[in-house]
Amino acid sequence: MEQCACVERELDKVLHKFLTYGQHCEQSLEELLHSVGQLRAELASAALQGTPLSATLSLVMSQCCRKIKDTVQKLASDHKDIHSSVSRVGKAIDRNFDSEICGVVSDAVWDSREKQQQILQMAIVEHLYQQGMLSVAEELCQESTLDVDLDFKQPFLELNRILEALHEQDLGPALEWAVSHRQRLLELNSSLEFKLHRLHFIRLLAGGPEKQLEALSYARHFQPFARLHQREIQVMMGSLVYLRLGLEKSPYCHLLDNSHWAEICETFTRDACSLLGLSVESPLSVSFASGCVALPVLMNIKAVIEQRQCTGVWSHKDELPIEIELGMKCWYHSVFACPILRQQTSDSNPPIKLICGHVISRDALNKLINGGKLKCPYCPMEQNPADGKRIIF
Repeated sequence: MEQCACVERELDKVLHKFLTYGQHCEQSLEELLHSVGQLRAELASAALQGTPLSATLSLVMSQCCRKIKDTVQKLASDHKDIHSSVSRVGKAIDRNFDSEICGVVSDAVWDSREKQQQILQMAIVEHLYQQGMLSVAEELCQESTLDVDLDFKQPFLELNRILEALHEQDLGPALEWAVSHRQRLLELNSSLEFKLHRLHFIRLLAGGPEKQLEALSYARHFQPFARLHQREIQVMMGSLVYLRLGLEKSPYCHLLDNSHWAEICETFTRDACSLLGLSVESPLSVSFASGCVALPVLMNIKAVIEQRQCTGVWSHKDELPIEIELGMKCWYHSVFACPILRQQTSDSNPPIKLICGHVISRDALNKLINGGKLKCPYCPMEQNPADGKRIIF
């Protein structure tokens, strides 16, 4: 990441120069306009009086013209300096990043170039939809001739519509969605609907004593959630005692915290994505972040492979030649590495549970068969290889 920091520092310098240049340019032009305006007024006054142009006024005109010329030259010179700063950013990128990154992995590992391009375009489009940049996504689809099915776009359109409403503190669309998906949300042990009702109740409380009857009437929505959220409901009911005195000065002032809106947006995004089978985080963002961590290691692997001339080491696109630690944030599912062959299991080489309870890969099982019998490598139990059962983590 040091390389990124170096480029970022050069970018900061350019941005600072742009800002300074803009301010200086604006100030210089305002001064020139003021001077020209004054000169124009004096010339108009002299013309109305019918007096000939005085020596003083001629001198002021020549000084004004010289000032305009000097200012324009100075601004042009400063603009050239910015160009040189921009070119330094390009040099910093060339200096800190390997231009042959595409060569880190052999082309044989991946699909065809057309397939790669299609996958990348689809990842970018999905990222844009997930970020709510719908018009940009549509434009990319048109320019790249990428055919995106309406069924693919619909969940993102609905999610963004509801999130935009939540950002405007409009709970209506989110409540309507939660009620229509109530059963499936309960299966996920989601508290989204309760949190939406609670937030609406708090908005009524914020309205003061005039909204007390409406708040009490709305409290009936908490009845289905009484068993799981009894304590939170008691707190909200207790806050009604302080409504006339002012909730913001009571022990229940935390209910008015604006952080509840950010929390409900996060909860809705997480639960809605889980319900619709979508990733909470953009796959493109996750891939980019993982690539930043893994790329230096992959470049070192490439150098070692080329140096030792062992090009056959890395030939499978679903497995790296060594394990790269990406951190707990990138753990999405369990993996199993065969303790015998030290290889990660896959669909073609799944983990097999033996009668004795030990687990090895199918490739290891096949290599350990001797005379139609299998002896567990961890205990002396001899067994029939066909008795092994595939397991799924």
